[in-house]
Amino acid sequence: MGASSKPESPLAALGVTRSVLAEFGLETKHALGQNFLVNDAIIKKIIKLSGVGPDDCILEVGPGIGTLTVALLKHAGSVISVERDKDLPSVLAKTCAPWGDEFTLLCKDALDLRVSDFEGRAPSRFVANLPYAVAATLILDYFERFESIQSATVMVQKEVADRIMAKVGSKDYGAYTVKLGMYAKPHGRFAVSAGNFYPPPRVESAVVRLDRETPCNASGDALDQRLVELTCRMADAAFATRRKTISNSFKTYLSGAQGPISQLSGRTGELFERASIDPKRRGETLSHEEFIALGMAADAMMQA
Repeated sequence: MGASSKPESPLAALGVTRSVLAEFGLETKHALGQNFLVNDAIIKKIIKLSGVGPDDCILEVGPGIGTLTVALLKHAGSVISVERDKDLPSVLAKTCAPWGDEFTLLCKDALDLRVSDFEGRAPSRFVANLPYAVAATLILDYFERFESIQSATVMVQKEVADRIMAKVGSKDYGAYTVKLGMYAKPHGRFAVSAGNFYPPPRVESAVVRLDRETPCNASGDALDQRLVELTCRMADAAFATRRKTISNSFKTYLSGAQGPISQLSGRTGELFERASIDPKRRGETLSHEEFIALGMAADAMMQA
């Protein structure tokens, strides 16, 4: 048989997954969003889309029994997996045993992950079949906090993928799209039907790849972190009341704002004039460049 016929992960089969769970006396836990991939063809597509190579240190969240983990370990230099289910470390110790030196398991909530947990090994790629309840939060959070991550190839609920990939003016374009776009841009997507999982989820899924990009102003100069964060606040303000004009939405948002940004309250007319944006427009019509212009205008006003 040719190399292409070999499975990326022998665990990516319904019978094998059931057998492993039975061996350890386990069942899937709906509360933890556990849906195990049981189609090796999907694993192969994830590996290909991610571009993982021997120089990469991979960060994975929710390894489960190690289905995707095993495939990642075959291609990457090392894998750091984060798992909160206390019943799974013993399973992973067995399924990932051949890669003892390359595999690290962190037993904790992925939302509580810190740079110090990596112990000096900076992950270069984020590749995971994510728990859907926290997927959107984790993707943005990790791009914000872990600067070493250059790409994310992640399985998410279809609706989250739609928000990630949304174009200006579409129904899925919102504050999340804008904020994530300050750190990364989508570079690939494919659909995954429910039948590829055990047990099948009640939603459709998609794998998306995002590559880190440095946000720049209209002159091509990189924005510092202060301006990135301020631009993200402008996105929150623009979509605070989605069906209203940005003028009304900003007034609502700023009326309850705390900290330095609160000084913009009552000055939205000046803000929009500085950014050269019509206050009668709606948030979903503004491009990333226009949100950056708002962030820069806000910064100038706050420092004046």
